Amino acid sequence: MPITVRPAQEHEVEAIAALVNHFAARNLMLPRSEAAIRHTLADWLVAVDEAQRDRVVGCGSLVPLTETLVEIRSLAIHEEYQGQGIGAQLVNRLIALAREREYEQICALTLQEKFFLRLGFQLVDRWSISPKVWQACIYCPKFHRCDEVAVLMDLVQPRAPAKEPPQRLPAWNNLLKWGEWQPLRLAYQQKSGESREQEQEVRRG
Repeated sequence: MPITVRPAQEHEVEAIAALVNHFAARNLMLPRSEAAIRHTLADWLVAVDEAQRDRVVGCGSLVPLTETLVEIRSLAIHEEYQGQGIGAQLVNRLIALAREREYEQICALTLQEKFFLRLGFQLVDRWSISPKVWQACIYCPKFHRCDEVAVLMDLVQPRAPAKEPPQRLPAWNNLLKWGEWQPLRLAYQQKSGESREQEQEVRRG
């Protein structure tokens, strides 16, 4: 069954809304209007079944919360296509899209935390996420008894500590080999001997 994940197109808005609102009617996600989807179409990805004339069988979107944080929202897979890895494909593509847009973190509120943990997310305190994540939640019938958990992924790898420039070894540590410094030693001793003889002559004179 050839499934393709790609950016959503204008003619797919109705199908996306139908898929999302099907699960919203079961209180599994927030509803989305066709107008809202069309307005944010550049933030949507769809999974289509090529064998069924590009039937929309999955979708998901990015919702910017701050300049550095973006949320995955409206992740939905048609029941007939669940369990085939389509959700993971969508999430991974949404992560890649968030990186392309230079977000530093990506989050989600979910009832399927194990799914997101397998993809590299971490559980976090949902109240630690930007307050903007809750703006749409006030329209949810479960707002006062929310059972979703928050997951988060860092998209920017921590920078490795800067390496200190190599320290120059003290001059005394740059020792010459025995055969190399012996002539210098002999010359020094000879010079020192000549200096002592000159000093003695000066004193006698």
